[in-house]
Amino acid sequence: MDRYDIAIIGTGPAGISAAITSKIRNKKILFIGDKNLTKKLSSAHEINNYPGFPKVSGKDLAEAFAGHLRQMEIEITDVKVNAVYAMGDYFALQTSGGDFEASSVIIATGVMQGKMYEGEEGLVGNGVSYCATCDGNLYKGKKVAVAGYSKKEEEEVRFLSGVAESVIYFPVYKEKDFTFPDNVEIREEVPTAVKRDKAVVTVTTNKGNYEVDGFFVLRDSVSPGQLVPGLETEGAHIKVDRSMKTSIKGLFACGDITGKPYQYVKSAGEGNVAALSAAAWLDEMITGSKA
Repeated sequence: MDRYDIAIIGTGPAGISAAITSKIRNKKILFIGDKNLTKKLSSAHEINNYPGFPKVSGKDLAEAFAGHLRQMEIEITDVKVNAVYAMGDYFALQTSGGDFEASSVIIATGVMQGKMYEGEEGLVGNGVSYCATCDGNLYKGKKVAVAGYSKKEEEEVRFLSGVAESVIYFPVYKEKDFTFPDNVEIREEVPTAVKRDKAVVTVTTNKGNYEVDGFFVLRDSVSPGQLVPGLETEGAHIKVDRSMKTSIKGLFACGDITGKPYQYVKSAGEGNVAALSAAAWLDEMITGSKA
């Protein structure tokens, strides 16, 4: 398996800045995220504090970012990252598009939208999963429930319908134009909690309870503590120092995921710092002395 120098997770201003700086530093990068860039940016009405772009709309700034990436021939790998594991001298990334390896990782995923369900955290890997294509085969011929937070998750629901006996789907988003096999039951309800009693997983919504064998929660991002086991966090944020270093060597974070203020210009600056720190760390690993 090819190993990248730096894997950058997130295609908002922080991730874009990190990718550009990493490319300038001649690092082999894996840039993971939505090819259409972050929805939060493109939906912004007007941004007034981004240097060189007075009164720019989020859409126009996103187009400028996309043009910069194209000019530098930086490609986006449009997959969802479900877990990042520190393996000693490298990191293993488990994604919806397969596994990848990188010597260093920069997390720029933004803040997870929405709180975890009651009981969710304690059942991860024991009834709760964040990746249908990764764990779907564990529920072959069984009954599962799925909470999807965007229309793109519908493809994972279709995958599960071909593996599981039946699927209960809770679409937690507005754009809905469903086309599913007959064994998918759509429930326009909002999950609130999940619990397990022996082999039975019960999903509670605002309208009732559903007993299944497994529950898939398909958000755009997962909490940092779930994404990277052992990572030191502060609430919903990743704890970093001024060089964007985290508690795990070789792992850096930048942007909204590191805390307030939630500003595009702040995120871009932190992305630049994170990339420079990652590049220096990689050089230190090669030379054996601090850069």
